Amino acid sequence: MGKRIGKPVYLGLTPNVMSFFKNLISSALGTFIALGLLFVFLFVFIAGSIAMFEEDSKAVEIENNTVLVLNMKVPIQDREPQSFSFSGALELDPEAYGLNAILPAIAKAAEDERISGISIQNMSALGGIANISAVRNALATFKESGKFVYAYSDYFGQADYFLASVADSIFVHPEGAVDFRGLSAEVLYYKSAQEKSGITMEVIRNGKYKSAVEPFLDDNMSNENREQIQSFLDHIWDEVLVDISQSRGMTVKELDKNADAVTGLTAQRATNASLVDGAATRRAYEEKIAERMHEDDVKYTNFTEYSSIDGTRKGKGPNRIAVVYAQGSIVYGEGGTDIIGQEKIIKALKKIGKKKNIKAVVLRVNSPGGSALASELIWEEIEHLKKTKKVVVSMGNVAASGGYYIAANADEIVAEPTTITGSIGVWGLLPNVNRLATRWGINAEQVATNKRATFYTPFEPLSNATKEEIKVSINQVYQTFLTRVADGRNMTKEQVHKIAQGRVWSGVEAKDIGLVDHLGGLETALGRAAALAKIDDYKVTSYPKYEEDFESVLEELFSGPFGSITQELPPELGLWITNAKALQHPANQIQARLPFTLNIN
Repeated sequence: MGKRIGKPVYLGLTPNVMSFFKNLISSALGTFIALGLLFVFLFVFIAGSIAMFEEDSKAVEIENNTVLVLNMKVPIQDREPQSFSFSGALELDPEAYGLNAILPAIAKAAEDERISGISIQNMSALGGIANISAVRNALATFKESGKFVYAYSDYFGQADYFLASVADSIFVHPEGAVDFRGLSAEVLYYKSAQEKSGITMEVIRNGKYKSAVEPFLDDNMSNENREQIQSFLDHIWDEVLVDISQSRGMTVKELDKNADAVTGLTAQRATNASLVDGAATRRAYEEKIAERMHEDDVKYTNFTEYSSIDGTRKGKGPNRIAVVYAQGSIVYGEGGTDIIGQEKIIKALKKIGKKKNIKAVVLRVNSPGGSALASELIWEEIEHLKKTKKVVVSMGNVAASGGYYIAANADEIVAEPTTITGSIGVWGLLPNVNRLATRWGINAEQVATNKRATFYTPFEPLSNATKEEIKVSINQVYQTFLTRVADGRNMTKEQVHKIAQGRVWSGVEAKDIGLVDHLGGLETALGRAAALAKIDDYKVTSYPKYEEDFESVLEELFSGPFGSITQELPPELGLWITNAKALQHPANQIQARLPFTLNIN
């Protein structure tokens, strides 16, 4: 006899009961999350309200005989990072200082009778040599007012010392040192590591100097790459030595000898070599400032407090110059404060184009490049804007590859002597894990309607046909790049090609070969923009505008520990991680990007 089939028997809860508990748990979890978010929102709202109330009710007061303290413990960026209304109430430290706040504050302090001098102290000067140089130049101008600049640190890194060297007197802790030894650049190579790991990068490039991808193709530095790195390092070092020699009353030759002998190894040796004026503890340093001011009770105000009083340019009349900050890698998409996306930049440029009181635009570029397509789209909008506004580019630490692409059609280009620019070239980079997958026993099979339908998969070697496709695209982008530069700089494509091919130049070199018009910082660029627009007085407005929405607030609060990990990695490895998501979009797979990152260490 066959078995009778009846209703299924469940050992435990019935489906209806299980469904009930699932819904109950889901509802409870959803309610918990909603309440948590509501609590965060209310907390932010209340904290922001308190902060705004306190700001209104308690203004910062500066007394006579006050010293402005520049405590450079965070990176120096072009633009001050976005802050939220609750930041003051929560006493959140700034992530970085912006030149747009530092430079006006120093200029204001020079005219402020209550400020007797500036103290630069306990530094960890980060942010690139060009930005540090901009602050240094502002301090040199401040000294022309007759006020003093003193500097102190427990230990001077090389970038710290470059900034501090502008001071009238420099002091270091008795157990400290001055790390003054010259510039160096290090590039890691991964060819053998790729062979061992089974993870490779498929590379297609254009230009003999396009060394961004060289570490994935070889285990040794090419002569071309070594040539360009040595060239711009020498030029930047020359600029550093000249600036320090003028401030310290030493010859360039003397400074070079000190770097070779590492005479700053101890505080005493640094003093004997005249790199500093003496060794002192923090209290002893403050006593020296009191002696300089002939005051027993010296008042101090920090940069954050002082800049909050009035950190804006004062101008008369209705005229405006817009400063558009393009900071970070270029990606196809929206972008943000530290990533250049064409959508946000284009939106800002269009808005500027409609404002009749904005007479000129300064595009502040600090970017190693990125997506070639996004760069082209930004270039197109700048070209349209030039029909009604004068456009001047101000280059920061780096304006290379895609960063130069978006700068090329400006009416004039201003760069710092230490700016890294050029790198006019294009490359493609695609990760491939075929050997690793094979080693682990993973096999990928594809089904397609046409023989070229599968353009790319990381689980198969890149086919010759696909490589040819990418080469065609890269060559087209390179030819367009050459055309954009040639038209913008009044050169022929052949002339541009000779200085292009991905080669990197310093600001000084770039001016000599016609890629840059003037040497100077943001103030120089603003002056040129005003001259081209034929205006004498103006106010400065910053773009793009960033709104304080709830999503941004949460991102600020809960950014997590992983945001800073890529900063600790070698630049080439950081490229894998930071661009992994961006490279998923076809528009980001062809890159106009700087070959490497230079750190002064």
